[in-house]
Amino acid sequence: MAAEATQPWSLRRRLLAAIVAASTVLWLASLGIVTVIAWQETNDVFDDALEESGYMLMAATTDWDERGLLAPARPGSAQDRKVDMQYQVIVAGRVIQRTGGAPAQPFVAGFDDDDGFADVALEERRWRVFVVRDTARNVEVQVGQKHSKRYDILEELADHLWLPVLGFLALLALVCWLLTGRVLQPLRRTASAIAAKTPDDLAQVPLAGQPRELLPIVQALNGVLARLDAALQAERRFTADAAHELRTPLAGLHMHVQLLQRQHPDLAGPFRKLRDDIGRVTALVDSLLALARMDPLSREQLVREPVALAPLLERVRATHAQEAQRRNIALTVRCELEALEANPQMIEIALRNLVDNALRYCPDGSRIEVDASRTGGHARISVRDDGPGVDEASRQRLSERFFRVLGQGQGGSGLGLSIVRRIAELHGGSLAFGPGLDGRGLGATLDLPAS
Repeated sequence: MAAEATQPWSLRRRLLAAIVAASTVLWLASLGIVTVIAWQETNDVFDDALEESGYMLMAATTDWDERGLLAPARPGSAQDRKVDMQYQVIVAGRVIQRTGGAPAQPFVAGFDDDDGFADVALEERRWRVFVVRDTARNVEVQVGQKHSKRYDILEELADHLWLPVLGFLALLALVCWLLTGRVLQPLRRTASAIAAKTPDDLAQVPLAGQPRELLPIVQALNGVLARLDAALQAERRFTADAAHELRTPLAGLHMHVQLLQRQHPDLAGPFRKLRDDIGRVTALVDSLLALARMDPLSREQLVREPVALAPLLERVRATHAQEAQRRNIALTVRCELEALEANPQMIEIALRNLVDNALRYCPDGSRIEVDASRTGGHARISVRDDGPGVDEASRQRLSERFFRVLGQGQGGSGLGLSIVRRIAELHGGSLAFGPGLDGRGLGATLDLPAS
């Protein structure tokens, strides 16, 4: 039973069945309405024909004479009668009796058969005429009807039918619209599932419940996702392995430079510069290793726990206090938020990177404020300074990997803020940049879901 439930179904067949079923039901309903209206019109026509026949029989009971008297007048104008048949009684080729609407001359002269129909044109009007002859008595009866009367019946029938037919067409269009929308719902669900894919979520699109027509597309897409995931995994493994392997030789190189600096104090300046370069490379490797570890993670895989913010902020301030004091930078911390549900190691890395970025680009004698508070349903941690700041265009790119603002004269890997943004994404938060203190400098705001 489970295997049958996962069998692909045909979108074309389901759509065709839905439209045919809806069309059949509405067609039967419209046929019923048309039948009712046609029945009413047919009854009117037959009633009119009975009435015409009654008057004709009444007229036929009168005595004929050589003067060719007209048949008695019938009530109601010819315009009101639907059938409006006119007749002539012809003896020896001469009309001896006729109705008021019939011409004085025979409709059809010289009719060969004993009875039959003929179409004639009299006085620019077309007539449909039935002729019946009694050869023994040399009597001929011709009954005629204008073609326009038949057209009038059709027009009257159309007048009664156009509104119901139009209504049923509109109803059919609406029903087909709703049915096609319902049948095509799996397409929208699949499109939404594909649109939700991110570099962090390259899982296969489920094949169960997919229509048969969509299966080749979904299978091809799953193949692309699998190859892309394999390529990303290989890239991340390479980055992590390379960063890990570089840490040991860089640490050894740093120790050798220190040893050479002690042995050659006269070259202290060049060795110090070399040590700084090695420090920047080491920091770059550490950042690459941190990103390589965080990139494969998803929000669901992130381990969280309550983190007391006040001790954490104080620890971050103490880490940078010596440098701030050396450069006469006022580094203050204000915390109005007790705890945060987060990964403690990652949050500490993010805060250190934000403070380190502010210290790196602020001149001596500046101010840096770290503030933690609750805003709506979010925990907001901001690091603001009154340094030179960054223009609006560059702010949009600050969290891009390896992006650095030109003309700052400071070293750096361009990965610190990228790490902060990745940490914010893993926690379901965001990183934004704006003006700093007193409208100057730079302000980095980290918004995270509150515990």
